[in-house]
Amino acid sequence: MQQQDFSKVSFVEVDECSLGQRLDNFLIRHLKGVPKSRIYNLLRKGEIRVNKGRAKPNLRLKAGDVLRIAPIRASMTTQNTTLSYQLRDLLEKNILFEDDALVVFNKPSGLAVHGGSGLSMGAIEAFRTQRPEEKFLELVHRLDRDTSGCLLLAKNRVALISMQQAIQHNQVQKSYQALVAGRWPKGKNSVNAPLRKNQLSSGERMVRVDVAGKSAMTHFKVAKYFSSFSLLDIELETGRTHQIRVHCQFSGHPIVGDEKYGDSEINSQAKRSGCGRLFLHASGLRFRHPVSNTIVDIKAPLPAELEQLLLTSALVS
Repeated sequence: MQQQDFSKVSFVEVDECSLGQRLDNFLIRHLKGVPKSRIYNLLRKGEIRVNKGRAKPNLRLKAGDVLRIAPIRASMTTQNTTLSYQLRDLLEKNILFEDDALVVFNKPSGLAVHGGSGLSMGAIEAFRTQRPEEKFLELVHRLDRDTSGCLLLAKNRVALISMQQAIQHNQVQKSYQALVAGRWPKGKNSVNAPLRKNQLSSGERMVRVDVAGKSAMTHFKVAKYFSSFSLLDIELETGRTHQIRVHCQFSGHPIVGDEKYGDSEINSQAKRSGCGRLFLHASGLRFRHPVSNTIVDIKAPLPAELEQLLLTSALVS
């Protein structure tokens, strides 16, 4: 695909298809090949303006808004963005569901959902590169980089807004499986503990239980007990950052392989058994389709490396 020329001042009028979209997301799509860091720098300096005024990245666009974009030097754009054969193959082989409105992708652990923080490309950028004919592809929700499983993407703005509203109103059933340290109490079916984001002096983002935080509710059910672990079926009632991981840690049973909130000794034990990743998997999505109005029920099988750890762990009653 031919590299776009951004060397001159350009004016872009926002159409109905981009109604309600964040400014930064719109620019990332429009300025293909321009690194995200450069786009945010242009916004900070006022070199990208909306209706002649400065604008913040989280501005929601309205139909008819006019963007003025200052010239961007060629050295500030990336060249020949291509996908490796392995990544192209992974994207297509891991699609669990697709129609004209939605895609459900079985995201592997280690693949970020979007670029940023030193990553040039995540799942959404990879899909856009793989499918240049698609005029619209957006994340409906997010998963941590180390979490595998069901990731929902929208192929048009109507589907995106409809599904995001459904999530906000708790109308999307999001199921997970996690292996946690120790024996999870049989009567502990829910954790209701508010969560608050904190940023350490190093810049690392941490989430902690805090009465001043946002409400967070997670439901747990024991699937199996092992000698040192408990396999849990989990459903989210809210979708806070790191919610499952922090609620498990708060309960005294951190998730196996969690380098941020987990137990280093337990993590080392899992690595010796061949599992060097976070044992958290988004195992299912169930929702009403925004177009057909039918129920869509998607399951993502447990990845082989997680199954192997279960096979090597002693099962107990």
